[in-house]
Amino acid sequence: MADAAARAEERVEVVRGDTAGRLALAADFYDAASGRFRQYGHAELSFMRWSAARGVLEPESSDRAGSAWWRSVNEVLLRDKIEAGLLTDDGSGIPSSHGVQCWIDFIREPSPTRWYRAHNASIVAGYLKYEDLAEQELKAERFMMNVALLRVIYTHAMLADPRLALGPLAFPGPRLVDPRHRSVKWFLDLARSFPKNYPIVGSVQEVVFAEHALARMLDYGLIAPRLPALYEFAAEELDEPQLTSLLDDGVPAYVWSHADREVWFIGNTGPHLRAIARVTGVRLRWAPSPYRRRLRKARDG
Repeated sequence: MADAAARAEERVEVVRGDTAGRLALAADFYDAASGRFRQYGHAELSFMRWSAARGVLEPESSDRAGSAWWRSVNEVLLRDKIEAGLLTDDGSGIPSSHGVQCWIDFIREPSPTRWYRAHNASIVAGYLKYEDLAEQELKAERFMMNVALLRVIYTHAMLADPRLALGPLAFPGPRLVDPRHRSVKWFLDLARSFPKNYPIVGSVQEVVFAEHALARMLDYGLIAPRLPALYEFAAEELDEPQLTSLLDDGVPAYVWSHADREVWFIGNTGPHLRAIARVTGVRLRWAPSPYRRRLRKARDG
């Protein structure tokens, strides 16, 4: 019998050109679990449905081809979960990656912390493995990739280390981002932050101008001041030291040029963001947006 990793790859291969099949395969992992961890799929499946609606999971052969990067990172997550399930059912075998071992730990003893560790280990592994594919994407898409990464890291910290994520307001953090509750989508739902279709048409500046004000408050008021500490937290939690290299002096830098780092300051639009940071025990030290007037006009208009 083929080993679990090969069998998992075969199952992913079957749905590689079928977006609906990918969604079904992702859902099967939770649906087959009955009461053990069925509810844990809310955040992951919601994000995947949004990805499918954007078109990023469509195969290259489609009339509306999707993204090789998004498909590949999604497949890392699918393979890791499937392999972990096979190894757990068989009761023997060696996991092919750290991410698979994290999913085995979750399956054997489900908990919100173990789910975040497993999910994020797979996602980060995909990010690091497929940097070459990410480099082929437009700048606005790469901006979104960085935001997606910092959001999943932040939600993990809200649950596992709420004091780091929210300072003196830490108490409600774990419940708000429990993957069994639908409230987690408030933090991981990028539909409020980015255009609905792929590829993104327009510049990063235009994308930020269109971002919902609450999303900017989350990204700039709560997350941005904490990025170095958050990435260090995630690197330790996921046993992935390379993760901290995805920041450039505190600014997101996954497939991102140092010459373009000032783009990240666009959304830092006013004193209200610094006030939010202070209330949660940190200081926002990023440079103010050079486009504040345009952002105000876009919001008012």
